[in-house]
Amino acid sequence: MLAEIITIGDELLIGQVVDTNSAFIAKQLNKIGVSVYQITSIQDDKQHILQALEDAENRVDIIICTGGLGPTKDDITKKTIAEYFNDTLEKNEAVLENIESIWKQHVRTQMLQVNRDQALIPSKSKPLMNRLGTAPGMWIEKENKVFISLPGVPYEMKALIDYQVIPKLKDKYNCPFILHKTMLVYGLGESALAERIESWEDALPKHIKLAYLPNLGKMRLRLSTKGYDEAQLKIDVQEQIDKVIPLIKDEYAGLEDEDGSVEVVIAKQLTKLGNTLAIAESCTGGAVAERFTSHSGASAFFKGGIVTYATESKINILKVSKTIIETHSVVSAQVAEAMAKNVQELHLSDYAIATTGNAGPTKGDSEAEVGTVFIAIATKKEVYSQEFNFGNSRLKVINKAVNKALEMLLKEIFKNR
Repeated sequence: MLAEIITIGDELLIGQVVDTNSAFIAKQLNKIGVSVYQITSIQDDKQHILQALEDAENRVDIIICTGGLGPTKDDITKKTIAEYFNDTLEKNEAVLENIESIWKQHVRTQMLQVNRDQALIPSKSKPLMNRLGTAPGMWIEKENKVFISLPGVPYEMKALIDYQVIPKLKDKYNCPFILHKTMLVYGLGESALAERIESWEDALPKHIKLAYLPNLGKMRLRLSTKGYDEAQLKIDVQEQIDKVIPLIKDEYAGLEDEDGSVEVVIAKQLTKLGNTLAIAESCTGGAVAERFTSHSGASAFFKGGIVTYATESKINILKVSKTIIETHSVVSAQVAEAMAKNVQELHLSDYAIATTGNAGPTKGDSEAEVGTVFIAIATKKEVYSQEFNFGNSRLKVINKAVNKALEMLLKEIFKNR
């Protein structure tokens, strides 16, 4: 089955809002064997919406739209969808009851007519009840194709996708199983990695596709396949993983979690072991901690993080020795290790990460070259650090430092697996 995602809103096209909805929807569809053929972003314009719907209908089986379902005049998606299907808007009592219930529980101002009018939906549609907002989703079938319209508010859209859209699609279509397995590789660039695994890649079965996914400081190798025999597909892919690992043994860091992030792999392993983590950051400014806390369940292992950006903060808060800083510089292995050790002791954690460096464009409190970063890992048995130079682009330095810190921790916690 093929799907197209249409996101509606001028705010997307001028960069005022980043389209995260499409990525989430695509990932959830992929899990049930639906392939996304195209993602389209369009204006809040009737003719543009009508044309996008017509084009999508000619291309795919499932069309999912997000956005433009609010109560204000600029939200025209619902009326335009009704026009596309030569339909009219009718009040749905169940939707109105849901809106009134939400209003009574969560809104203190008086309900206006424009809010009640959100219960007006195309008569040919089935409502998808939105328990988190007043704009209902809509499901319309035309022959064997499905048109789905969802609110653009991410948390409302996600709930509707997970609890209503995906179950209904699974009931309607017999979709193949799609399998992705992604290997994490550190320390090799794309060209060097491709050369090393060339013979393995050339011998891959035809139904297994390989993709190289480079990022700052790391590489992901994704194997993808699909079919109706789930068990056999898993066997086939695992056989290929087992064949390639000996070729990249020193650089291989494990399989990436299905959520697409190394921090989730780390989080699951720490939780499994009952171990905890603390983080002290300088040049990365909290970005390492944010990678963990952006996922639910972080409280199971993450004790806390401290951003000691200024030198005096390292001394006053983290109790890094002033003598060490004066002797070795604030950007040094000794300071990084002291930060890691002290934050570990402060939070009584099993592991700790620390970062200190010059992200640029100026040198700050250290004479170390711009791009120089020291990353330290503390365990119950030892503390150690590594020095890196990530170039002269500030954003690149920070992102590379975050990725390298996660890589070092990943290798540490899986050292004795």
